[in-house]
Amino acid sequence: MYDIVNEGSAVIKIKKADKISKEMDVFYNPVMRINRDISILLLNAIDNENMQIALPLAGSGIRGMRFLKELRKNKVKSVSFNDYSAKAVASMKNSLKLNKLKNKKKIQIHNEDANLFLLNSKGFDYIDVDPFGSSNPYLDAAVKRISRNGILAVTNTDTAALTGTYPEACARKYWSSPKRDYMMHEIGLRILIRKVQLTGMQYEKALFPIFSYFKDHYFRIFFQCIKGKKLCDGIALEHGMFNNAGPLWLGNLFDSKLVNKMHSALKNYNEKNPIKNNNVMKIEDFQDTGNRRFPRELIKFLKTIKDESKIDVVGFYDLHDITGKKKMRTMDTKINIIKKINKKGFKASNTHFSGTGVRSDIPYNKLLPLLKE
Repeated sequence: MYDIVNEGSAVIKIKKADKISKEMDVFYNPVMRINRDISILLLNAIDNENMQIALPLAGSGIRGMRFLKELRKNKVKSVSFNDYSAKAVASMKNSLKLNKLKNKKKIQIHNEDANLFLLNSKGFDYIDVDPFGSSNPYLDAAVKRISRNGILAVTNTDTAALTGTYPEACARKYWSSPKRDYMMHEIGLRILIRKVQLTGMQYEKALFPIFSYFKDHYFRIFFQCIKGKKLCDGIALEHGMFNNAGPLWLGNLFDSKLVNKMHSALKNYNEKNPIKNNNVMKIEDFQDTGNRRFPRELIKFLKTIKDESKIDVVGFYDLHDITGKKKMRTMDTKINIIKKINKKGFKASNTHFSGTGVRSDIPYNKLLPLLKE
C-alpha cells in the first residue's frame, strides 16, 4: 500500500513504515522534516550560487526534490541523487515525475555505494551526509570531494555513543571521552565537530561550523570548507578539554549573522503564507493539509538558536541541576533570572540543548544569588 506524502513544495509516493529503520525498502523519516527545512533556509541564506549538490544517501529523494523546488533561482546548477538501493532509485524516478522535475542537465540519478559515488565524481559545492547511524563511514570521501568554500552537512543519529551511554564506543569511533550529565548533548556535538574537522585537516581543508544543533534523536552540523594549512592549524588550537570531557571543539557553533538571516527569512515566509488551520501544530498535520509553510516549532527553535548564537561561551548552566546540588527549595523563574543576568551587564539566553538551561557569560559565583526569588 503506497501513500502520497506532501512535504514543503514536494510530494512523494512511498510505502509508509510502522517503524523507521534502515531495513525500509525506501528510507523516509517524517520526523526529519525540520532537518530538511533548516537545510533549505541555510542554503537560501548563503551567497553560494550555481551549486552542484550531492545526496550520497538520498533515500526517498525528498530532500533533493525540495531543493529543486524551494531554493532560490540560480542556487542550483545540479542535484545528484544517489542510493545503493535499486528500489530507492526506482522510487526517486517516480517521485521526480510526480513533481514534474524533468531537467536532465540539472538532475542526475545514481545507484552506487555512497563512497564510490563521491570518489568517482569531480566534486561538489554541497554534500549532505545524512545516514541512519554514524557518519563515520562517509566522512573521508565527502571531505575529499567537497569544493573550496563548499558546504558539508553532516547528520549523526548514534547519539548514545556521543552522549556517554557507551564511552568505549565514543573513544573508539570519535577518539574522545564523552560526559553523561546535563551538558551531554552539547559535549557530544562538539566531539563530533572535532572528528569531522580532523578528517578535513588531513587534506588541508579547514571545516568551520556555521550552524550546529542537537534535536530529537540526532546531531546536525553545517561546515564551510576553506583550503589552507594555517587555517587547519588554527582549528587544531581550538580543540581541547571541557568539563572533563574531550578533546572537543571549543570554538563557535554558529555564524550569528547567518542565523539572523535564516530566522528573518523564516518569519517573512510564514507571514506571506498565512496558516489555514490555527490548530495545526504537528509536522504530520502540515503534510496532511498540503500547507507549504514551515512548522511553528521551527520558528521557536530558530529563535532560541538566534539568541544563544550571540553568546560566545562553551557550555551552559542548568538551573535545576544547580538548585538540586545547592538544595534550594525555591527558585525564581528562568525568564526573571535571564533578566537579572542582563541587568548585571552579562549576556544570557535560553539554549536549544535544554529546557532548563541558560547560556551565559556570567561567572558561577555571581549567578547563584540571582536564582532566588
